[in-house]
Amino acid sequence: MKFIVSSTYLLKQLQVLGGVINNSNTLPILDNFLLNLKKGKLTVSASDLETTVSTVIDVDSDSDGIIAVPARLLLETLKTFPEQPLAFVVENNNTVEISSDHGKYALAYADAAEFPKAVEIADPSSTTLIGDILATAINKTIFAAGNDDLRPVMSGVFFQFSPEGLTFVATDAHKLVKYQRSDVSASQVAEFIMPKKPLTLLKGILTGSESDVTIEYNESNARFTFDNTELICRLIDGKYPNYEAVIPKENPNKLTISRNQFLSSVRRVSIFSNKSTHQVRLKIAGVELNISAEDIDYSNKAEERLTCSYNGDDMQIGFNSRFLTEMLNNLDSDDISLEMSLPNRAGILTPTDGLDEGEKVTMLVMPVMLNG
Repeated sequence: MKFIVSSTYLLKQLQVLGGVINNSNTLPILDNFLLNLKKGKLTVSASDLETTVSTVIDVDSDSDGIIAVPARLLLETLKTFPEQPLAFVVENNNTVEISSDHGKYALAYADAAEFPKAVEIADPSSTTLIGDILATAINKTIFAAGNDDLRPVMSGVFFQFSPEGLTFVATDAHKLVKYQRSDVSASQVAEFIMPKKPLTLLKGILTGSESDVTIEYNESNARFTFDNTELICRLIDGKYPNYEAVIPKENPNKLTISRNQFLSSVRRVSIFSNKSTHQVRLKIAGVELNISAEDIDYSNKAEERLTCSYNGDDMQIGFNSRFLTEMLNNLDSDDISLEMSLPNRAGILTPTDGLDEGEKVTMLVMPVMLNG
C-alpha cells in the first residue's frame, strides 16, 4: 500500500477528524485514524464509538490497502511540514514510512480489523439543508444545553422537523433557546436529540459553508453527509421535556433596548453581585431601566440607569447575570426586546432585527427570587 499526498491538504482534513478522538480511550484502537485506500481515494475515519467521522481524500496511488495509524503522532508530524508532497509506504515490518523532501519517518501501525465499524442506519428519513443554516442553528442553541449527567435528554439539542419548518431547542431548566426556520422543511414529522460533541464538530466544519448537508435519521442514529465527509452518531435516548409548556403566552410588559448597551451594563454591574447567585435586579418604570446588584457580605454594590422603550406596569425582576450575558452574547441584533408577565415568571428575550427571512429566535430566562 502506498500513496502520495499534499502535506497541508492532509493536515487540514485530519485536524477536523482529530476532534472526535478522546484524550483517554478505553480501547487503544480508538487512538488511531483508519486509512482505507481504494482506487486513488483515501478514506480516513476517526471514532469514539458514539460518533464516527470519515472523509475522502484524493491521493496519487495505484494500490489498495487498509491500516490504522496513531492519530496524535501523525498530526504532530504533519504540523511541522511546510507545503510539500509526502509519500506513505507500508513496509513489511508493521510500520508505515513517510518520506518528505528532507527525511524519512516510520510509524508503527495497528490492525485495521480492530477498528469499530460505523453503524448502518436502517430505513432512515432524510432532510437536506445548507451547511451554514445548520451551523447557525447549532450555534444559537448549543450553549443553552445542560451538563447534568442525571438528565441526559437535556444535555443535547432537540431537533424537530416537519413540513412546516425546522425547530431546534436546547435548555438546562434555567435558560431555554428555540431556533426556528420556516424557509427549510422536512418531508415528514420527526424528532430526535443530538449530543453536544458531534454538534460542536459539525458547527466547526460547516460555519460559512454553502454546501448541502443531507441528514438521515432513525430512532437511534443520525448521519450527516456533505462534500466528501460523513458523520454518524448515536442519538440521546429518551423523551424531551415539553418545552412549549414553560414558555409564557401572555406577556403584557415589553421592554425594548439596545443589545450592546444592555449587555455592557449587565456585565459591569454583575461584577458587584453575589458570587453564588450572580443576581442582578432590573427595575423598570416609564422610559427608565435601573440595573443594580449587591453583595451584602462584602458591602459591594453597583447601579446603572439606561433609557429604554417600555410598555407595561412598573416592575422589578431578578435574573442570574451569567445566563442573561450568555443569551445577549448569542444574539446578533442591534436591539432586543424583553417580554415579561410577572416577577416570578420567565422573561422572553427576542432580537428585533438582524434576522434572515424565515428565521426566528426565542430565548427564555428564568428569574431569580429577589431578596428584600
